Amino acid sequence: MNFLFRATSLFFLLFSVLSADPAPTLRVLSYNIHHGAGLDGKLDLKRIARVIKATSPDVVSLQEVDRKTTRSGGIDQAARLAELTGMKHAYGSSMPYQGGQYGNAILTNFKIVATKILALPGEPRSALCATLELPSKDPSPPRFHFIATHLDTKAVPRKASPPLIATLVQSLPNHPAILAGDLNARPDSPTLAALKKDWTNATAGPDLFTSPTAKPTSQIDYILTRPSTRWKVLKKEVIKESVASDHRPILAVLQWQK
Repeated sequence: MNFLFRATSLFFLLFSVLSADPAPTLRVLSYNIHHGAGLDGKLDLKRIARVIKATSPDVVSLQEVDRKTTRSGGIDQAARLAELTGMKHAYGSSMPYQGGQYGNAILTNFKIVATKILALPGEPRSALCATLELPSKDPSPPRFHFIATHLDTKAVPRKASPPLIATLVQSLPNHPAILAGDLNARPDSPTLAALKKDWTNATAGPDLFTSPTAKPTSQIDYILTRPSTRWKVLKKEVIKESVASDHRPILAVLQWQK
């Protein structure tokens, strides 16, 4: 009887281990797409979509995305890129522009539970936050917040943005978070120093230059995480694409730490 009890306990222990979700790995991309206009003067969303798909991302932060503007031929670029990549999308307008809107977008393979837009100082600028749900066997699947943003080119509004982003995160349910976008700031800038109070730079390191596209000499595009205990960086790289936009995309592969 004692042997049978031990065997049964071992079976259930093994079953629980095998049936548990493995630690999820997320491929995260940030890309300022310059409304699809490349350095060759061509506006080509299919080319942008090919760049995105080549990285096999799970979630993407896009900046400088048009929605039904004159210069982009009245196309809803976020919806079109979602169609071309086979991903879901969310859009956050920063301002009206040429009869349409200009702002940030998120593409993802995950379920979008909720979205929120935060106005930021500057041109104007904004941050688009989506609460995403990971596929899971758990009846309460894990969720995280993904924030796509584009900070201003001027120092004063840019430096004023991190406290506003911190307030946004504090207003949300207590899930891990990722912040990705064009921050228009170098790694040693006051803006990055302010963000590092709450975030860990998953794309820190030498030679991760994203701008200018043809011959990058500086990093102004980033992927950051919080809290640091919930994310392990497995890989980080700048994608070698020198024509499709005026920025190069940056990728981080992150493992969710339970």
